[in-house]
Amino acid sequence: MAKNLVIVESPAKAKTIEKFLGKDYTVLSSYGHIRDLNKKKISIEIERDFSPVYEIPEDKKALVADLRKAAAAAQTVWLASDEDREGEAIAWHLCEVLGLDPATTRRIVFHEITKGAIENAIKNPRTIDLDRVDAQQARRVLDRIVGFELSPVLWKKIKPSLSAGRVQSVAVRLIAERETEIKAFNAEPYFRVTADFVTTGIKAHLTGVLSERLTDINAVSKFLSDCTNATYSVSSVQRKPLTRQPAPPFTTSTLQQEASRKLGMTVAQTMAVAQRLYESGHITYMRTDSLNLSETAIAAISKEITASIGAEYLKPRQY
Repeated sequence: MAKNLVIVESPAKAKTIEKFLGKDYTVLSSYGHIRDLNKKKISIEIERDFSPVYEIPEDKKALVADLRKAAAAAQTVWLASDEDREGEAIAWHLCEVLGLDPATTRRIVFHEITKGAIENAIKNPRTIDLDRVDAQQARRVLDRIVGFELSPVLWKKIKPSLSAGRVQSVAVRLIAERETEIKAFNAEPYFRVTADFVTTGIKAHLTGVLSERLTDINAVSKFLSDCTNATYSVSSVQRKPLTRQPAPPFTTSTLQQEASRKLGMTVAQTMAVAQRLYESGHITYMRTDSLNLSETAIAAISKEITASIGAEYLKPRQY
């Protein structure tokens, strides 16, 4: 066993990172969470300040035994789960299960799987962010309490196998209230007048839309009758420069929206593809609202643009 043990979430990510770190590092995967609440019990001690009761699932016990053995043999353990609430919680659970001290165990994070990013993370470790761990636990406890209380009601009143959660239950209520408002809305019909013009001399096809919305059918009929024999002219022409800005980098939501709109992909398909791209080192971490781009990527793109079409087309942006 190497002197350093690095534990990540994904086995595909582990192989890539181990290549970058060299022979002094062994990289293993936790395969996501190694502890969770019991699936058949509420597992929340409500009388004890809502304390969660965790257990190691049966299918993770062999993995945990291997991780314990590797951690005991290593001089230094590095926890490299993702930098979000779930990742921070996974790092904390690893400390709890492997007998590590959260206050001293080295926690590293990176937003891209490149050699530079991994080496920089190793140079700048931190400790586990217990505030973020508490945030994840609060979320998990709320999920469990709401789900265990409401889901059986759904099964009985609506349909078996439905689930209620802290987010979707509130979202359903908002949708229901909005639908009630829509049904109560009194629609007022109106007429929009659109005209197509073909010019004489310089051939051009123009479209005009009447700015006023007419609500009376008699007024519409009179207006159209008046238009029949009217003469139209272009009173002025304005020329303005048009500037088109490139779209900003994707966030999680805009990535999902564009994949659905242009490729017809579901959210699950989009995130599965993005996960594989991330683990292969092709994109930065995809579960984010950040618009920041990797400095390594910006440098590589800038070099390619300059070489292929010229420096005058290079305009890097900082979002």
